[in-house]
Amino acid sequence: MRFLRTLLDKLEPHFDRGGKLEFFYPLYESADTLFYTPGKVNRGTVHVRDGLDLKRMMITVVIALMPIVFMAMYNTGLQAVRAIAAGATPLDNWQTGLFHAMGFDFTSDFVACFVYGSLYFIPVFVTGFAVGIGIEVLFCMIRGHEVNEGFFVTGFLLPLTLPPTIPLWQVATGVAFGVIIGKEVFGGTGMNFLNPALTARAFLFFAYPAQISGDAPWIAANFVGVDGFSGATWLARAVGNGPQALGPVGSDAWWQAFNGLIPGSMGETSTLLCLVGAFILIATGMGSWRTMAGVTLGTLGMASLLNVVSSTTNPAFAIPFGWHVVLGGWAFGTVFMATDPVSSAFTNTGRWMYGFGIGVMVILVRVVNPAYPEGMMLAILFMNMFAPFIDYFFVQANIKRRLARNAAAK
Repeated sequence: MRFLRTLLDKLEPHFDRGGKLEFFYPLYESADTLFYTPGKVNRGTVHVRDGLDLKRMMITVVIALMPIVFMAMYNTGLQAVRAIAAGATPLDNWQTGLFHAMGFDFTSDFVACFVYGSLYFIPVFVTGFAVGIGIEVLFCMIRGHEVNEGFFVTGFLLPLTLPPTIPLWQVATGVAFGVIIGKEVFGGTGMNFLNPALTARAFLFFAYPAQISGDAPWIAANFVGVDGFSGATWLARAVGNGPQALGPVGSDAWWQAFNGLIPGSMGETSTLLCLVGAFILIATGMGSWRTMAGVTLGTLGMASLLNVVSSTTNPAFAIPFGWHVVLGGWAFGTVFMATDPVSSAFTNTGRWMYGFGIGVMVILVRVVNPAYPEGMMLAILFMNMFAPFIDYFFVQANIKRRLARNAAAK
């Protein structure tokens, strides 16, 4: 490592201001800070020093995401194995060819499921990271800013919200849209009011609905000629047929959904592992428990209200709260998307209101809108737009209270 440090020190003058490669300084600085802590520190008593920086914050979130990443790879392979066992045929693509070339067979073996699923997840992950980091570095060089770790978590979040069979060129297009339109046009990391990962997914959903909705995208197998097997998500089945299509809360089917061994986006299925991630984020202070609690209360209140109102024409009204929280992207969105420190509310009371609004909206979209059985993505993006207003209201109210107290004290 001393050799690397010496090499970087020799190269630095070429990238510093006035050097021949000054335009590429952000690229050099990103490589330098990737391996070493910056040597420059603030001096004087006016500065507040904290061991927590953006890099450590991002790494903590990634650590909380790692169990879900491994689950995404395993469950992707498992769902394909189950479909093939039911009579479906494997997709005719390079993943299947490589899988056979490695000596594996389509069985229920854990390693086989994990390897087969990783052949779908890793290309999506690498494509998104390459495009996203490339765009961020380009914008930093144009603006003359240092490269930050803003895309680090987004690069993990987006693949987890996508189906395994999505074309890689669509992944690249979605990431480009999410980073440029969702963040860079507003000034980059810390300036965006929309969650970049959800912005990218929303673009993909509305631009290429055939590859991100319906039955086929969720499982890496062909269903032609297969009777009695559907690749549709359990949420779509519940919305279309009511909770009786799945069974009561606490049944074997419910526990299977809670554990995450069901069709869906690669990383959104396991409520159990999302709870593990929630514990890590709350314990380290990276995620707001108020936001998570607000989402839970909003979901509980709206789902219970619709259960009481009921409907003779819409079976989704009868879906109980217990099923809503284990289906679709509810748990993943609540823990990792709604708590985004940039696009969510930052005042404590505002976080309750912001989370509560997400909980109410997700149920309304799921139940009332039959064309879109999910709802977490749209609910979070909708409340992202109201987060600045919510914070402004509570900040101004706090200022008025302080002024009133100060006037009374005088």
